[in-house]
Amino acid sequence: MKRGILTYTRPALKAAMFIAAAVLLTGCDMFRHKRQSGIAAELNGKTLSSAELWELTSGLEPEDSARVAEQYIRQWATDILQYEKAAGYKSAETEAMVEEYRRSLYMHEYEQRLLSQMPQTVHDTLVEQFYEAHKKEFVLTESIVKGILMVFPNGAPKQDKLRKWLGAHDEENMEKIEKYAYQYATGYELFTDDWHTANQILLRLPTSTDILQEQLKKHALIEVQDSVSTYWLQVTDKHVAGELMPIDMARNEIKKIILTERQKGYLDSRRNALYEDALRSKKLKIYEKND
Repeated sequence: MKRGILTYTRPALKAAMFIAAAVLLTGCDMFRHKRQSGIAAELNGKTLSSAELWELTSGLEPEDSARVAEQYIRQWATDILQYEKAAGYKSAETEAMVEEYRRSLYMHEYEQRLLSQMPQTVHDTLVEQFYEAHKKEFVLTESIVKGILMVFPNGAPKQDKLRKWLGAHDEENMEKIEKYAYQYATGYELFTDDWHTANQILLRLPTSTDILQEQLKKHALIEVQDSVSTYWLQVTDKHVAGELMPIDMARNEIKKIILTERQKGYLDSRRNALYEDALRSKKLKIYEKND
């Protein structure tokens, strides 16, 4: 044997090749086992699932899929490494902030579970009582209307008849209005059951806020025209700015207020019950200061 050169006899060479092959196969088996068990990558005891990558790359071409997967794994691994590196520089102040945030999350989730057990129904009698007791809080800052809005080309026929139908707007005349809208109108909106604010109406009419406010005070049928179209707004109900908001418009807001107050009261009662129980069971001990 020459110094510095490793030689094998034929039996020894066969044994070395067998060992190398076994190690290689074992490594492949381990890798295959990881992939089959649903793990796409592993770093410092943390794993990235194959399902997550599959969802991310599903439907992509092979080259795009490989590129997206590689970028995602790189970002995933870098985030872990950077976090672990940064954790070595944590301070007492940071740890206190993390603990406070953790406590807040746990308490929020616990309170949400408690609130999910509460009845969410607010009866109309409660809404009406609240409305009567807080009327000053429900004054309109802008006018509201219910009605019919129709847009048709200038010079469209049968406008006199349409005016009469809109003024009556009973069931028989509503059928005539709808037929007219089908034949001639370029825009038609029926909102006799829903309140629209003045700002919502202004999005549909070529007029100004001041003019609309004046028209609402004086007329049930508001007519506006531009170079192409005629706009008719038949007002079936209205409340101008400064008046009391009707209860049917305030109902949803009142329900939210009542529910919020109910939830606050319920959570306060649960907190108080926990405190009283801790005192009663002597888990909480309060020591008086000696003078």
